[in-house]
Amino acid sequence: MKVHETRSHAHMSGDEQKGNLRKHKAEGKLPEAEQSQKKAKSENDNGRSVDGGGDATSEYNEFCKAVEENLSVDQIKEILESNGQDCSAPEETLLAQCQDLLFYGALAKCPLCGGTLICDNEKRFVCGGEISEWCSCVFSTKNPPRKEEPIKVPDSVMNSAISDLIKKHQDPKSRPKRELTSADKPFTGMMISLMGRLTRTHQYWKKKIERHGGKVSNTVQGVTCLVVSAAERERGGSSKMVEAMERGLPVVSEAWLIDSIEKQEAQPLEAYDVVSDLSVEGKGIQWDKQDTSEEAIESLSAELKMYGKRGVYKDTKLQEQGGKILEKDGLLYNCAFSICDLGKGRNEYCIMQLITVPESNLNMYFKRGKVGDDPNAEERLEEWEDEEAAIKEFARLFEEITGNEFEPWEREKKIQKKPHKFFPIDMDDGIEVRSGALGLRQLGVAAAHCKLDSFVANFIKLLCGQEIYKYALMELGLDLPDLPIGMLTDIHLKRCEDVLLEFVEKLKTTKETGQKSEAMWADFSSRWFSLMHSTRPMRLHDVHELADHAASAFETVRDINTASRLIGDMRGETLDDPLSDRYKKLGSNITVVDKKSDDYKMIVKYLETTYEPVKVSDVEYGVSVENVFAVESEAIPSLDDIKKLPNKVLLWCGSRSSNLLRHIQKGFLPSVCSLPVPGYMFGRAIVCSDAAAEAARYGFTAVDRPEGFLVLAVASLGEEVTEFTSPPEDTKTLEEKKIGVKGLGRKKTEESEHFMWRDDIKVPCGRLVPSEHKDSPLEYNEYAVYDPKQTSIRFLVEVKYEEKGTKIVDVEPQ
Repeated sequence: MKVHETRSHAHMSGDEQKGNLRKHKAEGKLPEAEQSQKKAKSENDNGRSVDGGGDATSEYNEFCKAVEENLSVDQIKEILESNGQDCSAPEETLLAQCQDLLFYGALAKCPLCGGTLICDNEKRFVCGGEISEWCSCVFSTKNPPRKEEPIKVPDSVMNSAISDLIKKHQDPKSRPKRELTSADKPFTGMMISLMGRLTRTHQYWKKKIERHGGKVSNTVQGVTCLVVSAAERERGGSSKMVEAMERGLPVVSEAWLIDSIEKQEAQPLEAYDVVSDLSVEGKGIQWDKQDTSEEAIESLSAELKMYGKRGVYKDTKLQEQGGKILEKDGLLYNCAFSICDLGKGRNEYCIMQLITVPESNLNMYFKRGKVGDDPNAEERLEEWEDEEAAIKEFARLFEEITGNEFEPWEREKKIQKKPHKFFPIDMDDGIEVRSGALGLRQLGVAAAHCKLDSFVANFIKLLCGQEIYKYALMELGLDLPDLPIGMLTDIHLKRCEDVLLEFVEKLKTTKETGQKSEAMWADFSSRWFSLMHSTRPMRLHDVHELADHAASAFETVRDINTASRLIGDMRGETLDDPLSDRYKKLGSNITVVDKKSDDYKMIVKYLETTYEPVKVSDVEYGVSVENVFAVESEAIPSLDDIKKLPNKVLLWCGSRSSNLLRHIQKGFLPSVCSLPVPGYMFGRAIVCSDAAAEAARYGFTAVDRPEGFLVLAVASLGEEVTEFTSPPEDTKTLEEKKIGVKGLGRKKTEESEHFMWRDDIKVPCGRLVPSEHKDSPLEYNEYAVYDPKQTSIRFLVEVKYEEKGTKIVDVEPQ
């Protein structure tokens, strides 16, 4: 058995500082630095100085000293209990709470959740309650609500030596108003430069930085640091990055901005450095706190540690000895759990397995830890001679971790989320693509022995390789090696979908603002990232983030799950031709389009005419066509079928490479929800565009992943087409009546250049020109249909994104 302690020694100094601060407070003293901040003097309604002004500060310090010297711990607890305050904190904290209560009045309950307010390290008052069973309360304030009633003082205190001093503050009208000192804004006095494709736009970060005291510069001259995107280090960096390095300026990851704002203090720049030769371990940064480029390297090279419901956890090394998950009475004893509580800053996972090994005892494996902090995870592997005892212990641990019984969950998926407890990730009985698909060493061999056309073989090889799925999950932050997010049950995926749809409906009717709105978003975000476990959970704030990090992510995970089932286990594949085998399972006919054919020339013209460069920061990316594949699928209406329908248009659809297998095998699925953003604006629809530029945004992943695919599909818009210049209020009617929709963008294709293909299919190929709809939320036209039978995927266009204006410089050898 091996056990790792979970406490991180890196935070001990911070805890000691907090303890010292509580001690100062209990003694009625403050550190000199904090006393120096309390110089501003103001008056309350009664003309008395509030805390932060000299008279009140001195008076409060004397009052604190008197309370500490004259009241016992029992009396302090009695005062707090009499006034409805929490008494579970350490003695030093209880003393500080009591001093605050007697001088300023009893704290009222949290206005968000009704929980108890506590003072957090002299910076703010926070709540210790819960918004829901998923999320701790996020309420915080420097001006807490207080009870407008006299303080209740027990008889034992009224007879003490300081009774007169306490009586002086019993009347609410005579109390001064306490406001805690404002912490300095984290970026005060800093000039920060931004570069590359960050997870948020540069405009977003500019506003954030300025709101927190800093300024943003377009150059690196005179700046405090340069914040770069995830891929810059691997690309070698732009001239801006090189100049920063030559000037000796810190080059840091985006995580520095995020952590500094979250902790209300500028974090050490060296801990987030991305260009030095220091190892990540040497920096002491957890995986989820690393720069995303560093995390990506680890993620893409990491093996999935558990591939599904029957997968023995890799670190046990028992699979090498023939270990298998115990199965008894129809139950598989393998569970994975997740908890994300953004109110408390928790993001943790847990693994439990009972493993049988030939000619050996039963083994129980348990692991629990913070995401990205593997060295400090609690981990143990124990042998059990008594199988029934091991099963009882497994069930006991399940109940301890989730607050639910094991068997009702495993048999019927009955579960109820309990506060501060983990929630099960319902793994399916299969093998996730990050484990079962072809590895790098297998790809070439598989393609060489494939009987398919060489171009088609290479295409299927791409879709049956681990790489595109690893990249997709990494880019979404859903790439934890410990949990098989690409092999979930349909029940779990449905639960995720229901949570998303419920929140989308709530958004339509909510009138919450301010902290109540923040609490609502924090609750959903905690719930979402507990179900869809992420290495980088975030508190979503608006519908755009909801679309990118919840709706779109869900659709990608759903499609990767489909790919996992189709690909299965290709490890040590014994079939002579595994690629042809998977090709047959697709139920499709895929052929490469001759580059001299009219169809190929038409497609290239359509792409080049309606394309505009994808812009990432200050770099533009053009696109070139590598190959075009024609598709005929059993699940997709044929061209003959679609030609029988009215009003047909050949349109572009953007898609991640990781989603293609699902599209080919089962056809398009409508969007998962309705949101007032491009792609989701028209409800649960299949959305395409007449601009390759729009589709290219979805096909483009990152600067270090130049390959992608654009889909060309024929869509029948029906007899009647409804046009919109703003998000429709009622998308359900459109869905029910299956009305064809055209969203009018700020740019359109020049209609005089449109032409017909295959007799009666319109190709809106024309130069992109400004439209008359300058205020539209859409940049390009979008078309929506609601019946999958009205769309037919015809071509997959393999493209390569290329940085525009790049010059190749010959360097002489040294």
